[in-house]
Order: sequence, then structure tokens, then C-alpha cells
Amino acid sequence: MVSALKVRDGMSKLVLTVGPTHTLRQVARMMSARHVGAAVVADPEHAGVGILTERDILNSIAAGEDPDAELAAHHRTEDLVYASPEWTLEEAAQAMVRGGFRHLVVVEGHEVAGLLSMRDIVRCWTGAVTPAPQPV
Repeated sequence: MVSALKVRDGMSKLVLTVGPTHTLRQVARMMSARHVGAAVVADPEHAGVGILTERDILNSIAAGEDPDAELAAHHRTEDLVYASPEWTLEEAAQAMVRGGFRHLVVVEGHEVAGLLSMRDIVRCWTGAVTPAPQPV
């Protein structure tokens, strides 16, 4: 039964975390190497976390900005919808559709517990196996 699956069942527990002073190119390289579409931006100067997605990087480049000069701090989204590991995948998918985004930061207590993407939800619902990254 699809609705019985929880965010905990589908989320990635290994989250790419970057700092606010990483450039967009640095973050893009890390995201590419890890085959992920988003990174959590943690800033010790501010409470909470932000998220930087591949779409944020794409929008910056499309606007003619220099990915070697633009910082994660200036392109992250800070007004986040956080998911609980106990949400159903259906609740998470509904939150994504309502908010118009494809990634949810999963928080347990005051800590980041994982990241859930639309791809993770589809994988869980279809039982699809994600291919292993190929060596470069």
C-alpha cells in the first residue's frame, strides 16, 4: 500500500551540506559528483538551514551571473517547508505540489535527518531500483 510508506523510508540520510560562502560552481561540482539535485546550506551565523537546488544554479547562470563569483548564501531558499520523517510519502508529495518544489529537508527535533526528492518518492512508489553511479 503506497500510503503506508513514510518519508523515513524514502529519504536520503546522507545529505550534501555546504556553507554559505561556497560558490555556485563549487556546489554544482559537489552535487554532480554525488548525483544529487540539492544541497542543504548551513550557516553558523544564522539559525536554521537553507536549500540550494539545481534549479537555483540554473536560474543564476541563465541570468548571466558568474558561477565562480555567486555564493550559495545569495541563492539558497531559506523559507522552507520542513518534512517530518513520520509524514507519509503522500503528505510529502502533496506539500511539494502545493509549494511548487521538488525537494524537502527532513527534520527530526532540531536536526536535519535527511532530504527527500520527488525522485525518491517515485522510486519508492514504483519499487524502481536506482542505478549505481558509474565510475568516471
